[in-house]
Amino acid sequence: MAEREARREWWRIACFSVPAIMLAGSLSGYLSNSGYGNDWFDALAKPSFMPPGWVFGVVWPILYFMLGVAVALILAEPPTRQRRNALILFFAQLALNFAWSPIFFAAHAIQPALVVIVVMVVLAALAAGQFRRIRSVAGYLMLPYLLWLCFAAALNSAIGRLNPGAGSSLLG
Repeated sequence: MAEREARREWWRIACFSVPAIMLAGSLSGYLSNSGYGNDWFDALAKPSFMPPGWVFGVVWPILYFMLGVAVALILAEPPTRQRRNALILFFAQLALNFAWSPIFFAAHAIQPALVVIVVMVVLAALAAGQFRRIRSVAGYLMLPYLLWLCFAAALNSAIGRLNPGAGSSLLG
């Protein structure tokens, strides 16, 4: 009975997790001056498959909303080792997500940002797999995010190839 009750209370957790993830993601982008309007980024050559800026403003809030619901569903589950490991993977990839914009847009570190997004994809895929095993809908809610991360990694890679020497190193 208590387990069923916890599953029904996921929406209460989502009332906090969704706005928190959306706010943190927006803040990361805002503070790093991400996207079009960033003089450094505007000057870079872009690949032919680069979408217009407004697409990012539509897609990211939807993805962050879905991530907030997915993690709420998992947080509402009874504590287990599998749940703990899934949450560690989820929050590790989320921390990388929030770090990517400052690395790419503020530090102008194209190649390090590519490494970050590749690691993020791996961790997000592992988290989604764990989420699916715990509560299938939570794992499926992460699939659009995974697809978008793969697309974003392709963009990051293509921008790096089209702009040799345009990025900086985080080490020097």
